[in-house]
Amino acid sequence: MDISDDHFAALIAEAMDELPEKYITALNNVVVTYADDPTDAQRVQMKLRTYETLFGLYEGIPQTARGSGYNLVLPDKITIFKNPLLHASHNPEEFKQHIKHTLWHEIAHHFGLDHDRIHELEDNHRG
Repeated sequence: MDISDDHFAALIAEAMDELPEKYITALNNVVVTYADDPTDAQRVQMKLRTYETLFGLYEGIPQTARGSGYNLVLPDKITIFKNPLLHASHNPEEFKQHIKHTLWHEIAHHFGLDHDRIHELEDNHRG
């Protein structure tokens, strides 16, 4: 599959529209963006091995960690990575589902959920 940046951005926007509105409207001081691949610095930050990659990355201060002194702060950043998602997808529909799942996962980090809690919620949703 070959996806243009404009098409990828449109798929991310579509995925946001499909997520529950209560979570999207509750996002606070966060920007959602995309990149082809994680940078070397992001790979180091996440302690990735050479064979590991990222579909998405949340960088910022989760809402649960923001105190009364939280002001004049740069926005949190959610980055969705196109190439790893493309490589993990066998068809356009699967690609769209991977985008939506990754976006939800990174938004969950913005709300202060750790990986264990995210996986628990995902397991409960599937079951």
